[in-house]
Amino acid sequence: MQLIITHGTLARTRVLHVGRLQFAAALGALLLLLGFAIGAAWYLVAAKAAGGGWTGITVAAGTEQRDRYLRENLDAMARRIGEMQAKLVRLEAMGERVSGLAGVRADEFAEATRAAAGSQGGPFVPAQTPSFEQLDALVGAIDRQSDHSSDLYTYIEARLSEKRLQALMIPTSRPVEGGVGSGFGFRADPFSGHNALHTGLDFPADAGTPIWAAAGGVVLSAGAHPAYGRMLEIDHGNGVVTRYAHTAKVHVKAGDIVRRGQRVADVGNSGRSTGPHLHFEVLVDGAPQDPAKFLAGGPGLAERVARKHR
Repeated sequence: MQLIITHGTLARTRVLHVGRLQFAAALGALLLLLGFAIGAAWYLVAAKAAGGGWTGITVAAGTEQRDRYLRENLDAMARRIGEMQAKLVRLEAMGERVSGLAGVRADEFAEATRAAAGSQGGPFVPAQTPSFEQLDALVGAIDRQSDHSSDLYTYIEARLSEKRLQALMIPTSRPVEGGVGSGFGFRADPFSGHNALHTGLDFPADAGTPIWAAAGGVVLSAGAHPAYGRMLEIDHGNGVVTRYAHTAKVHVKAGDIVRRGQRVADVGNSGRSTGPHLHFEVLVDGAPQDPAKFLAGGPGLAERVARKHR
């Protein structure tokens, strides 16, 4: 094959001899370049379509797959939220029972619950394909309900702690081991023989026997008394005071905080006494009470004493 090349300016003519193999190689190279160009063009088209700029068969297939994935996950989330709501309902029922034990009225939180829920109710029935907006609203409602339940349990815990503290501050523990000698009430006075009121309980014991605080409280006074001898008084709050008389030694001083069962004194024979023993009194608002009723720990004793002084 011959190629004739003519240059107009120089008026020259050149003749190139091209063989069949050379021509075939040149044509193959041209086709290869053309194939690369077409491939690059399709790559750019696909990249643009994947980025959302174009639509096509490939984009439609990807969108359908993504939608199916989202629907499956939304359904799973809806089922999970339904389970969470069921658990919250059970917790709310449990909270009502516990609040009754703690002495918390159910109507204290009923109005707050209705306000938080927007006066809505009914079982949770998820839609066939719930939307993100629906799930977001359900999660928000669950969050508000859980906050309310947390506040309720915190309040119940505080009330239970208050009851426990009240119980700890009521003298229901025996101050001395052993039996009771003379009880509360009228008797013949051991010194004069006349009928007189005995304002406490006598616990006969050897001198030096430990005396324990009948309840927690603050030491009101500790010192000598003409009739009671070495005497200790502990203030338990709500107008309740315990008195420990005729002691040989007092181990605490005024202002000290004592706990139930703490050793506060030793049995003695000081003051107006006929022998070693502890004279134990319980006073409410300054009036002597029968200590045996407190030591018996009758039902609701702490609540009755606290309610009386509210």
